[in-house]
Amino acid sequence: MNVTRRDVMKTAAAAAGAAGLGACAGGVKARPGGLVSALPPTGTAVPDAALRVRPSAERGGANHGWLDTKHSFSFADYYDPRHMGFRALRVINEDSIAGGQGFPMHPHRDMEILTYVLSGALEHKDTLGNGGVIRPDTLQRMSAGRGIRHSEFNPLPSERVHLLQIWIEPDARGVAPGYGERAFPLDDRRNRLRLVASPDGADGSISVHTSTRLHVSILEPGRTVAHAVEAGRYAWIQVARGEVDVNGRGLRAGDGLAVSAAGLLEMKARATGAELLVFDLA
Repeated sequence: MNVTRRDVMKTAAAAAGAAGLGACAGGVKARPGGLVSALPPTGTAVPDAALRVRPSAERGGANHGWLDTKHSFSFADYYDPRHMGFRALRVINEDSIAGGQGFPMHPHRDMEILTYVLSGALEHKDTLGNGGVIRPDTLQRMSAGRGIRHSEFNPLPSERVHLLQIWIEPDARGVAPGYGERAFPLDDRRNRLRLVASPDGADGSISVHTSTRLHVSILEPGRTVAHAVEAGRYAWIQVARGEVDVNGRGLRAGDGLAVSAAGLLEMKARATGAELLVFDLA
């Protein structure tokens, strides 16, 4: 296979110009360890009019056999001016990559790239000399900055890797490129919100060059977590697996929810349980 992510997913020119792509804090107060209480705080719920669902079935994407990908926002040959991103959140791609397949070296710049593996494994190599294999207990962060090249491959010959790749626009361009990994055991994410990425590396989270804060949660059936969106902040909830009610709105795997006002968000898993990513955005 000699196809790069840029070849398969060359971003529409309008999208690239709008987001400045390269070649290719609010929230509930955390306890030590970055764990957020599963008990909802008191306060007023986010107004219903400020909640907008992005249904999974309406996402863009393509199935190349070795790669099955879904795009929450405009990306590659999928272009929709109504869905160019949300605040600094520019890309949420849900990828399934066949065993032994992946993307050879390709470039990025001026983007914070987070990779969240749901199942399987992903091997990373880059021009800074970093390399390794990440699995569902590890979050990967690559700061493209002034420019970096990297490859992504599924090292398992007979198992697909299922992942979310997330691009967030940095607060400043031209920073030094960098790479990091951080382990977040499943128990740390179970039935609570765990801060996993933040601009200051708070509570053991991985640091990013953006004012975005990312929390994740794995909810057992019927369990609830809550997040407070502070005044002047926004949020995006991405359902990675299962089903959940957010302030009474039912969401399924692949759905996103844009939140455009301050207030409380209560997330309760349905009978399937749920895995969520909660982005707190400037």
